[in-house]
Amino acid sequence: MGFIIGALKIIILIGFLVFIHEGAHFLIAKKSKVKVLEFSLGFGKGIWSKQKEETKYSIRAIPLGGYVRMLGEDEESNDERAFNNVSIWKRLAIVFAGPIINIAFGLFLFWLLASIYNKNAYDGLIVTRNYLIILFRGIASLFTGGAKEAGFVGPVGISQIIVNTTGAFDFFYLMSVISISLGITNLLPIPGLDGGKIVLLLLELIRKKKLSEDTEFKITAIGMLLLLTIAVFVTANDIGRLF
Repeated sequence: MGFIIGALKIIILIGFLVFIHEGAHFLIAKKSKVKVLEFSLGFGKGIWSKQKEETKYSIRAIPLGGYVRMLGEDEESNDERAFNNVSIWKRLAIVFAGPIINIAFGLFLFWLLASIYNKNAYDGLIVTRNYLIILFRGIASLFTGGAKEAGFVGPVGISQIIVNTTGAFDFFYLMSVISISLGITNLLPIPGLDGGKIVLLLLELIRKKKLSEDTEFKITAIGMLLLLTIAVFVTANDIGRLF
Protein backbone atom coordinates (compact mmCIF):
# COMPACT_ATOMS: atom_id res chain seq x y z
CA MET A 1 0.00 0.00 0.00
CA GLY A 2 2.87 2.34 0.86
CA PHE A 3 4.47 1.67 -2.53
CA ILE A 4 1.22 2.54 -4.33
CA ILE A 5 0.81 5.80 -2.39
CA GLY A 6 4.45 6.71 -3.07
CA ALA A 7 4.05 5.99 -6.79
CA LEU A 8 0.89 8.09 -6.92
CA LYS A 9 2.69 11.00 -5.24
CA ILE A 10 5.44 10.89 -7.85
CA ILE A 11 3.03 10.58 -10.78
CA ILE A 12 0.77 13.40 -9.52
CA LEU A 13 3.56 15.86 -8.67
CA ILE A 14 5.85 15.27 -11.63
CA GLY A 15 2.95 14.62 -14.00
CA PHE A 16 1.24 17.90 -13.12
CA LEU A 17 4.41 19.98 -13.49
CA VAL A 18 5.18 18.34 -16.84
CA PHE A 19 1.57 18.88 -17.92
CA ILE A 20 1.61 22.64 -17.27
CA HIS A 21 5.09 22.96 -18.83
CA GLU A 22 4.21 21.15 -22.04
CA GLY A 23 0.69 22.59 -21.94
CA ALA A 24 2.15 26.11 -22.08
CA HIS A 25 4.28 25.19 -25.12
CA PHE A 26 1.18 23.63 -26.69
CA LEU A 27 -1.19 26.55 -26.06
CA ILE A 28 1.22 29.21 -27.33
CA ALA A 29 2.00 27.07 -30.39
CA LYS A 30 -1.72 26.75 -31.13
CA LYS A 31 -2.19 30.47 -30.53
CA SER A 32 0.65 31.12 -32.99
CA LYS A 33 -1.07 28.89 -35.61
CA VAL A 34 1.77 26.34 -35.52
CA LYS A 35 0.74 22.80 -36.41
CA VAL A 36 1.20 20.54 -33.36
CA LEU A 37 1.65 16.91 -34.37
CA GLU A 38 1.71 15.37 -30.88
CA PHE A 39 1.21 16.32 -27.24
CA SER A 40 2.70 13.61 -25.01
CA LEU A 41 2.92 13.12 -21.26
CA GLY A 42 5.71 10.69 -20.47
CA PHE A 43 8.30 8.92 -22.57
CA GLY A 44 8.74 5.41 -23.90
CA LYS A 45 6.03 2.99 -24.91
CA GLY A 46 2.58 4.47 -25.47
CA ILE A 47 -0.17 3.29 -23.13
CA TRP A 48 -2.95 5.54 -24.46
CA SER A 49 -3.41 7.84 -27.44
CA LYS A 50 -6.17 9.71 -29.22
CA GLN A 51 -6.04 11.53 -32.53
CA LYS A 52 -8.07 14.73 -32.51
CA GLU A 53 -7.97 16.69 -35.75
CA GLU A 54 -4.29 17.32 -36.54
CA THR A 55 -2.87 16.51 -33.08
CA LYS A 56 -2.19 13.16 -31.43
CA TYR A 57 -2.59 13.17 -27.62
CA SER A 58 -0.53 10.49 -25.84
CA ILE A 59 0.25 9.11 -22.40
CA ARG A 60 3.45 7.06 -22.26
CA ALA A 61 4.85 4.55 -19.79
CA ILE A 62 7.64 6.61 -18.16
CA PRO A 63 5.99 9.54 -16.31
CA LEU A 64 9.16 11.65 -15.89
CA GLY A 65 8.78 14.09 -18.77
CA GLY A 66 6.84 14.86 -21.88
CA TYR A 67 7.02 16.73 -25.15
CA VAL A 68 5.16 18.76 -27.75
CA ARG A 69 6.13 17.76 -31.29
CA MET A 70 5.56 20.50 -33.85
CA LEU A 71 5.79 20.41 -37.61
CA GLY A 72 9.10 21.94 -38.72
CA GLU A 73 10.66 21.88 -35.26
CA ASP A 74 13.39 19.31 -35.98
CA GLU A 75 13.34 19.45 -39.77
CA GLU A 76 12.71 22.01 -42.48
CA SER A 77 9.16 22.21 -43.81
CA ASN A 78 7.59 24.36 -46.51
CA ASP A 79 4.23 24.39 -44.72
CA GLU A 80 3.37 27.97 -43.68
CA ARG A 81 2.18 26.61 -40.30
CA ALA A 82 5.49 24.86 -39.60
CA PHE A 83 7.47 26.01 -36.54
CA ASN A 84 10.44 26.95 -38.72
CA ASN A 85 8.29 29.29 -40.85
CA VAL A 86 6.56 31.42 -38.21
CA SER A 87 8.20 34.63 -36.98
CA ILE A 88 11.14 34.36 -34.61
CA TRP A 89 9.16 36.20 -31.92
CA LYS A 90 6.45 33.56 -32.04
CA ARG A 91 9.07 30.81 -31.84
CA LEU A 92 10.70 32.49 -28.83
CA ALA A 93 7.30 32.83 -27.14
CA ILE A 94 6.56 29.14 -27.69
CA VAL A 95 9.91 28.02 -26.25
CA PHE A 96 9.85 30.45 -23.31
CA ALA A 97 6.29 29.47 -22.35
CA GLY A 98 7.16 26.18 -20.59
CA PRO A 99 9.85 27.45 -18.18
CA ILE A 100 7.93 30.66 -17.46
CA ILE A 101 4.74 28.83 -16.45
CA ASN A 102 6.73 26.56 -14.10
CA ILE A 103 8.40 29.54 -12.42
CA ALA A 104 5.12 31.49 -12.19
CA PHE A 105 3.22 28.49 -10.82
CA GLY A 106 5.93 27.76 -8.24
CA LEU A 107 5.91 31.36 -7.00
CA PHE A 108 2.10 31.39 -6.86
CA LEU A 109 2.10 28.14 -4.88
CA PHE A 110 4.68 29.61 -2.44
CA TRP A 111 2.39 32.59 -1.90
CA LEU A 112 -0.69 30.38 -1.50
CA LEU A 113 0.98 28.09 1.05
CA ALA A 114 2.36 31.07 2.97
CA SER A 115 -1.15 32.55 3.12
CA ILE A 116 -2.85 29.32 4.22
CA TYR A 117 -0.24 28.09 6.70
CA ASN A 118 1.04 31.50 7.84
CA LYS A 119 4.58 30.69 6.69
CA ASN A 120 7.33 32.90 5.29
CA ALA A 121 7.40 32.36 1.51
CA TYR A 122 10.88 33.93 1.40
CA ASP A 123 12.24 30.81 3.14
CA GLY A 124 10.98 28.73 0.24
CA LEU A 125 12.81 30.89 -2.25
CA ILE A 126 16.02 30.37 -0.24
CA VAL A 127 15.52 26.60 -0.47
CA THR A 128 15.09 26.86 -4.25
CA ARG A 129 18.16 29.10 -4.57
CA ASN A 130 20.27 26.61 -2.59
CA TYR A 131 19.02 23.73 -4.75
CA LEU A 132 19.97 25.59 -7.93
CA ILE A 133 23.43 26.43 -6.56
CA ILE A 134 23.99 22.73 -5.88
CA LEU A 135 22.73 21.89 -9.37
CA PHE A 136 25.04 24.38 -11.11
CA ARG A 137 28.03 23.29 -9.02
CA GLY A 138 27.27 19.69 -9.90
CA ILE A 139 27.20 20.44 -13.63
CA ALA A 140 30.47 22.37 -13.33
CA SER A 141 32.03 19.46 -11.42
CA LEU A 142 31.57 17.22 -14.49
CA PHE A 143 34.28 19.32 -16.17
CA THR A 144 36.46 20.27 -13.20
CA GLY A 145 36.60 17.00 -11.26
CA GLY A 146 35.27 16.29 -7.80
CA ALA A 147 32.00 15.06 -9.24
CA LYS A 148 31.39 12.66 -6.37
CA GLU A 149 31.11 15.61 -4.01
CA ALA A 150 28.62 17.49 -6.23
CA GLY A 151 25.66 16.47 -4.08
CA PHE A 152 22.82 17.19 -6.48
CA VAL A 153 19.93 14.81 -7.09
CA GLY A 154 18.35 13.45 -10.24
CA PRO A 155 15.01 11.79 -10.98
CA VAL A 156 15.63 8.87 -8.59
CA GLY A 157 16.66 11.17 -5.74
CA ILE A 158 13.78 13.56 -6.36
CA SER A 159 11.34 10.63 -6.46
CA GLN A 160 12.64 9.44 -3.09
CA ILE A 161 12.16 12.93 -1.60
CA ILE A 162 8.59 13.08 -2.97
CA VAL A 163 7.76 9.67 -1.47
CA ASN A 164 9.06 10.81 1.93
CA THR A 165 6.82 13.91 2.12
CA THR A 166 4.30 13.86 4.96
CA GLY A 167 1.11 15.87 4.80
CA ALA A 168 -0.31 18.35 2.30
CA PHE A 169 2.02 21.22 3.21
CA ASP A 170 5.22 19.21 2.65
CA PHE A 171 3.91 17.80 -0.63
CA PHE A 172 2.82 21.12 -2.15
CA TYR A 173 5.83 22.95 -0.73
CA LEU A 174 8.08 20.46 -2.52
CA MET A 175 5.97 20.87 -5.66
CA SER A 176 6.60 24.61 -5.60
CA VAL A 177 10.37 24.14 -5.13
CA ILE A 178 10.59 21.59 -7.95
CA SER A 179 8.40 23.73 -10.24
CA ILE A 180 10.65 26.79 -9.93
CA SER A 181 13.78 24.64 -10.19
CA LEU A 182 12.40 22.92 -13.30
CA GLY A 183 11.64 26.27 -14.92
CA ILE A 184 15.07 27.76 -14.21
CA THR A 185 16.95 24.56 -15.11
CA ASN A 186 15.15 24.45 -18.47
CA LEU A 187 16.47 27.92 -19.22
CA LEU A 188 20.09 26.75 -19.00
CA PRO A 189 21.78 27.43 -22.38
CA ILE A 190 22.31 23.74 -23.14
CA PRO A 191 21.10 22.40 -26.51
CA GLY A 192 18.34 19.91 -25.83
CA LEU A 193 16.81 22.15 -23.17
CA ASP A 194 14.51 25.10 -23.83
CA GLY A 195 17.41 27.42 -22.98
CA GLY A 196 19.49 25.88 -25.75
CA LYS A 197 16.71 26.48 -28.27
CA ILE A 198 16.43 30.07 -27.07
CA VAL A 199 20.17 30.61 -27.64
CA LEU A 200 19.89 29.27 -31.20
CA LEU A 201 16.91 31.53 -31.88
CA LEU A 202 18.76 34.56 -30.48
CA LEU A 203 21.73 33.73 -32.73
CA GLU A 204 19.35 33.65 -35.67
CA LEU A 205 17.92 37.02 -34.59
CA ILE A 206 21.41 38.56 -34.36
CA ARG A 207 22.67 37.02 -37.62
CA LYS A 208 19.36 37.75 -39.38
CA LYS A 209 19.46 34.29 -40.90
CA LYS A 210 19.01 30.73 -39.70
CA LEU A 211 21.84 28.37 -38.88
CA SER A 212 22.23 25.59 -41.40
CA GLU A 213 20.30 22.43 -40.57
CA ASP A 214 23.59 20.51 -40.33
CA THR A 215 25.14 23.00 -37.88
CA GLU A 216 22.02 23.04 -35.71
CA PHE A 217 21.96 19.24 -35.71
CA LYS A 218 25.60 19.04 -34.55
CA ILE A 219 25.03 21.61 -31.78
CA THR A 220 21.93 19.77 -30.59
CA ALA A 221 23.75 16.42 -30.69
CA ILE A 222 26.54 17.79 -28.48
CA GLY A 223 23.94 19.20 -26.06
CA MET A 224 22.06 15.90 -25.90
CA LEU A 225 25.32 14.07 -25.19
CA LEU A 226 26.00 16.49 -22.33
CA LEU A 227 22.48 16.00 -20.94
CA LEU A 228 22.86 12.22 -21.18
CA THR A 229 26.18 12.42 -19.32
CA ILE A 230 24.58 14.50 -16.58
CA ALA A 231 21.60 12.12 -16.39
CA VAL A 232 23.85 9.06 -16.02
CA PHE A 233 25.98 10.79 -13.40
CA VAL A 234 23.11 12.01 -11.20
CA THR A 235 21.28 8.69 -11.48
CA ALA A 236 24.41 6.82 -10.39
CA ASN A 237 24.75 9.26 -7.47
CA ASP A 238 21.10 8.75 -6.52
CA ILE A 239 21.40 4.97 -6.59
CA GLY A 240 24.66 5.16 -4.59
CA ARG A 241 22.83 7.09 -1.85
CA LEU A 242 20.14 4.38 -1.66
CA PHE A 243 22.78 1.79 -0.77
